[in-house]
Amino acid sequence: MKGLHAFAALWLLCSGLSAAEQNATVLFGEQQPSASERQGVSLEAYLSDLKRKAFGYDYAKTEEESAKLRDSWIQPAVISYTLNRQNPYNGQGAPETQQESASIAIDQPIFRSGGIYYGIKYAEASRDVGMLTIAQQERTLIKQAVDLLMQIKQSELGIAKQKLQVDNTEINLLQKREQYMSGQLDSGFLNNAIIERNVAKQALLDLQTAQERLVSAFESISDLDYRTATIPFLAMVDEARFMDGTIDLALAKRQRAQERYNKDVTLASYLPSISVQGSYNWQKQESFFFTGSTAIKSQPPETAYYRYGVKASMPIDINSVNDYEASRLAYLKAKVTIDDTKRALRALYEQVVDNLRNIDAKIALAKENEALYATLLQDTEAQYGAGLKTQYDVELLANSRRIEQLSQRGYEIDRQRELLNLYEKLSDPEQ
Repeated sequence: MKGLHAFAALWLLCSGLSAAEQNATVLFGEQQPSASERQGVSLEAYLSDLKRKAFGYDYAKTEEESAKLRDSWIQPAVISYTLNRQNPYNGQGAPETQQESASIAIDQPIFRSGGIYYGIKYAEASRDVGMLTIAQQERTLIKQAVDLLMQIKQSELGIAKQKLQVDNTEINLLQKREQYMSGQLDSGFLNNAIIERNVAKQALLDLQTAQERLVSAFESISDLDYRTATIPFLAMVDEARFMDGTIDLALAKRQRAQERYNKDVTLASYLPSISVQGSYNWQKQESFFFTGSTAIKSQPPETAYYRYGVKASMPIDINSVNDYEASRLAYLKAKVTIDDTKRALRALYEQVVDNLRNIDAKIALAKENEALYATLLQDTEAQYGAGLKTQYDVELLANSRRIEQLSQRGYEIDRQRELLNLYEKLSDPEQ
């Protein structure tokens, strides 16, 4: 539960991008990571030390509480000591007397109609439920950290794309200005070009602000530097493995076992039980008697004795039927919860598959657009060399091509974010 591992791989943008754009993005490439690259990257590393320590304490606390519950049928030995001093006849000149007593006693059940066995099994199931619940909470927080990092990487792509859009609006504005000054266009076209440039710049500022919010949220739960942190590579999960290996389903099954044993413990608590009892007692006291008007203190010898026996008992409780029926219904509900959990997991898997299909279509479209811009750029560069096109035309198409390249990288991260929804649920994503 605590060794949550996934795969990691990096690939910078193709050489056609500027150095600033390469430094701004850490992306997935076309090549699958090797087996060695997919080792040693713990998902726990995305959480801060404080978060990991807090979860560590939760795990340790659950262990201790489980051990306490497992051994709760063992009753404590009661040790007592009493010291009394009194002087009820002080007015008659009687001295103060003292009494001491001590004892050690046990009342230990040895048979509870199966309640001891079921109680131990209930404690073990409760431990598993507690551990899985903590692991589920930890996995959710890890997923949040990784998802925030993925969104930050996407925001870097978005900012790089928007900067190219701003460059395009600047080029368009220069073109419109030259055409306006030469009398080819009226002022309305120039005004629209100015507005488009301002809208693009405002959008860039909005993207930068949104990225700052993402960075703040990420740094609140992780010690990693988002600028150098890498995002894990997540491969598609087989449906059968996903359905059988989720932490949600494991938790539901352990909760069913927990409720089953609780039902048995509840029933056993209203059936006959047998206990052995025993005690060892010691007593020392002082007394006095009167001879005429004179009080004389006496001190009988110390006494020590023991007692032991067996006790059989069975409670007669008017609420016993209702109590057992409530525990039985809780068990039946836990059984239903397993099927309900399977349905929810299957729906999640199908949703992720559908979303991946749509993302793949977007990637294919972006590749088609990139190929189209590459062809246009090649033709335009040839015409520019012949004096038929301007440098503005070449730069516009080059920027548009780079935007499509960035879009593909953004869609790849979208794929990883979708797969992260599946990996969040897996009990052991390393297998």
